[in-house]
Amino acid sequence: MIDRIAQIRDRAEAQISAAADSGALEAARIEYLGRRAELPNLLRHVAELAPDQRAAVGKAANEARRALEDAIARKQAELAAHELEQRLASDRVDVTLPADPQPDLGRLHLLTQTRREIEDVFVGLGFNVAEGPEVETVYYNFDALNHAPTHPSRLMSDTFYVKADGTVDIFDPQTHLLRVHTSPMQIRAMESQPPPIYIILPGRVYRPDSDATHTPQFHQIEGLAVDTDITLADLQGTLLTFARAIFGEERQVRLRPHFFPFTEPSVEVDVSCFNCTDGVAADGRRCPLCKGTAWIEILGAGMVDPNVFEYVREHGYDPEQVQGFAFGMGIERIAMLKHGIPDLRLFFDNDVRFLEQF
Repeated sequence: MIDRIAQIRDRAEAQISAAADSGALEAARIEYLGRRAELPNLLRHVAELAPDQRAAVGKAANEARRALEDAIARKQAELAAHELEQRLASDRVDVTLPADPQPDLGRLHLLTQTRREIEDVFVGLGFNVAEGPEVETVYYNFDALNHAPTHPSRLMSDTFYVKADGTVDIFDPQTHLLRVHTSPMQIRAMESQPPPIYIILPGRVYRPDSDATHTPQFHQIEGLAVDTDITLADLQGTLLTFARAIFGEERQVRLRPHFFPFTEPSVEVDVSCFNCTDGVAADGRRCPLCKGTAWIEILGAGMVDPNVFEYVREHGYDPEQVQGFAFGMGIERIAMLKHGIPDLRLFFDNDVRFLEQF
């Protein structure tokens, strides 16, 4: 019996050593160590042998089984390394070849497209583009823009204040906050250069609102023009040119009285609806865009309040010598109106199905 075990072991080791691939090695394992193989069956019947043979036969069979298992493991590792080298050689990819299919190159986000379109209009009218810090002080965000100490926008429920030590003094000019509009850059720009000045101010702004038409962070473009003999008619002509460039050559604008702390007089600016005729849509129903009024509100504007110039008088802005106008619009609102987008939050959801449409 021991001689038979030795024969099985020698024959199995030779077959394992000669295995050329993983398939041949697996076949050898099944033949010599499988459930129906001769060596495992010998181990199962050791108890049937004479008592003086059991120990020697059992020991020889177990040693043979362990030796074959070790030989198979070594051969398996050897074949795996060899087969990996073969796969790496045969599967080599030329990374200099063009992709197939060609990947999408991507595109600018709709808000970026709209911002650049608006900037191009005003740059063409002679305005320069200026940007400023998003973390501002109460002085630049409120005080220098003629906001009264009791103005509701100063409340902590309406503005994100930056807490340095856990407390906030909303009346301290040096208290920091996330700007609620890009208007602070109007003061900074006037401090940096004397008149005349013609600038637009794009950027992110922050307010604690969140619904279908408001988000805590959004984008604005404001404009400032200061020179001698500037009138409300100059403002209207500038905004008419803007409206026609963005919404179509047939557009008209109208100014409605309003109030803003930093302009006097102040106006809301409407553009004639580009989705209907006199408030009636193509299907004969009331236009859903302008609500049947034939006008759409697009921005706020006005003549710069002389009180604002007092904060920069020492930089050449004497309210007795210069006049100016200012305006501000939400980039999201312009994009929503122009492209018929129903929910402001779609801009920030990063849904590829939405983004790929523009």
